[in-house]
Amino acid sequence: MTDATDAALLGVLQQSLPFSRRPFDEIGAACGLDGGEILDRIRALKDARVIRQISAIFDTRSLGYASSLVAAKIAPEKLDAAVEVINSHPGVSHNYLRNHEFNLWYTIAVPPTSRLGLDGTVDLLHRLSGAETTRLLPTLRLFKIGVRFDTEGSAKPDDRAKPAYTEANRSEARPLTATEIEFVRLMQRDIELVPEPFVSIAGELGIPFEEVAAMHEDFLKTGRMRRFAAVLHHRKAGFGANAMGVWAGPQDNPEALRQLGETMAGFRAVSHAYQRPSYPDWPYNLFTMVHGKSEEECEQTLQAIAEATGISDHHALYSTHEFKKVRVRYFTDEEIKWEEEHAGS
Repeated sequence: MTDATDAALLGVLQQSLPFSRRPFDEIGAACGLDGGEILDRIRALKDARVIRQISAIFDTRSLGYASSLVAAKIAPEKLDAAVEVINSHPGVSHNYLRNHEFNLWYTIAVPPTSRLGLDGTVDLLHRLSGAETTRLLPTLRLFKIGVRFDTEGSAKPDDRAKPAYTEANRSEARPLTATEIEFVRLMQRDIELVPEPFVSIAGELGIPFEEVAAMHEDFLKTGRMRRFAAVLHHRKAGFGANAMGVWAGPQDNPEALRQLGETMAGFRAVSHAYQRPSYPDWPYNLFTMVHGKSEEECEQTLQAIAEATGISDHHALYSTHEFKKVRVRYFTDEEIKWEEEHAGS
C-alpha cells in the first residue's frame, strides 16, 4: 500500500519524532524531501489508516499508574455482555479474543487516585463480567517493550536486535507537578499535522518552548516517556498476524528465568517480552508478543525462540477478534467517574 519512500518514512516515524520547532523539516532533510511533502505523506498514510496515531508513548508505571494484563474465561453465551462491561472501563486499552480456554485477554491501567486500586478494579470487572475465572498477570520484570514493524521488508524472523527499552530504563514513580501532568495530557494527544506542532503545545502550556523541550528530554531520560512516535494499524501496514507466545520457564530459578527472558527479548520480531506470575491452572511465566505478515512468519520466530531457549512447554495464542485497541489516556476524570458509577455494584 506504500511506496519505498513511505515505507522508509514509517520506519523513521516508529522510532521517534524529533522534539524541535519544525520536526517535519528535520525528517524531510533526512529523507531528501521538504517538510511540506512529509506532512502530505503522513496525512495520506493516516487517511489510508496505516498510521493510527503519532503521540507520546509513556511508561504507565513510571507515571504512578498500576497496570496489568488480565486473562479471563468467559462462557460463549456471556461474551458480548462481558466485553461491553470490560470495555466500559476507560483504563482498558486492549481487549482481544484469543484461541485458548482463557479466551478474553485485556490490559488495564488504574491511576494513583483510584479508590479500588488494580486488584479491586479487576475483581469488580470479574464479577460484573460474569467470568468463570480471572487471572491477574502483572509485569514482574520487563525485558522489552517497543513495537517497531519492519515496513522496509529487510528483517528475517530470527534476526536479533538489542532492546531499546527494558526494566533498566524505567524510573520509580514520583508525584508529578501540575505542569508535568498537563504536559502528559497534551503530549498523549494525536499530534497536530502542522509545521510547528510542539510550539503550539508550548503555547497551550503557557511556558517557553525551551522549557517544554527540557521537560520532554527529562521524561525521556527518566523513562517516564519511552518515545514520541507513530503507532501503526498493523494489518493495514501489512502485518496481519500477531501471536502471544507463552512459555513455561523455571519456577524456582530466578536467574535462569531472567536469562531466558533476555534471550527472548533479543529477537527483533519480539515487540514485548515480560516475566509474569504463574498459577496452578496457568504455568506460563514468560510472555513474548510477535507480529508478522502471516501466522507462518510468527511461527518461524517462535520456533527460533524455542530453539534458542530450549523451552518445550509453550503455546502461541492468536487474536481472533479485536474488541478494543486504544491508547491509555492518563490523568483524566473518566476513571474516577467509572468507579463512582460501578463500585456500588
